[in-house]
Amino acid sequence: MSDEMEIMDYFVSSIQSGRYEPHDKLPSENEIADRMKVPRITARKAYQRLQELEYIYSIQGKGSFVRDRHQQIPLVLNSDKSFSQKMIEMGFDYQSRNILCEKVEFNHKIYEMLQASEHENVYRIDRLRLIEGQPLALHSSYVSETRFPDIGRVGRELGSMFQYYQSKGYSVFQSRQTQLRLTYPNKLERELLECSSLIPLLVLESACVDKESGQTLEVSKIMYRGDSFTYVI
Repeated sequence: MSDEMEIMDYFVSSIQSGRYEPHDKLPSENEIADRMKVPRITARKAYQRLQELEYIYSIQGKGSFVRDRHQQIPLVLNSDKSFSQKMIEMGFDYQSRNILCEKVEFNHKIYEMLQASEHENVYRIDRLRLIEGQPLALHSSYVSETRFPDIGRVGRELGSMFQYYQSKGYSVFQSRQTQLRLTYPNKLERELLECSSLIPLLVLESACVDKESGQTLEVSKIMYRGDSFTYVI
């Protein structure tokens, strides 16, 4: 293990064990270099990596401090409520920002889940989810124009797909074909979610189905910042 990794492991372990509390001041780079008998640049790189992982933060001229990682948002993944409704019910300052509505090329997996033919138009609608002003989730919905003929026209205005479906007469939803996986953000996702390449994303993919008719309304893909939520399955 490199010296940089040893320093990181020491502080991660100390933070997780409670030796360092949120907002505690950490030793300076020089102190760490002397204590661990490593060059100062090694201590600096370790602190930079810990900052990218959001274990610590720095204040110019004052030093490095422990970030509060306990203020994570509980998220129930197997619920029939929309993400918007969950956040509002928990009392968060919540915003949904529509950032994309475009027709997509044929994708076998998405079309099959939508039960759409190869010749149908399918639109992708993206919303950025902000909680307390911070972008923490990216939600993509794939919707068939055959089922919702106005989706290409109104899709750019939608903040909540559930509200849109309710306006069309659907009221009871359930998820099917749900898959959960872990990934790391690409450049665009890092920019949108304001995170480093080291922050993992939890990706939830599923089909949203009208419970009464059994019709598939959308295929959704939600990317959650892995450092901002606790997950209840």
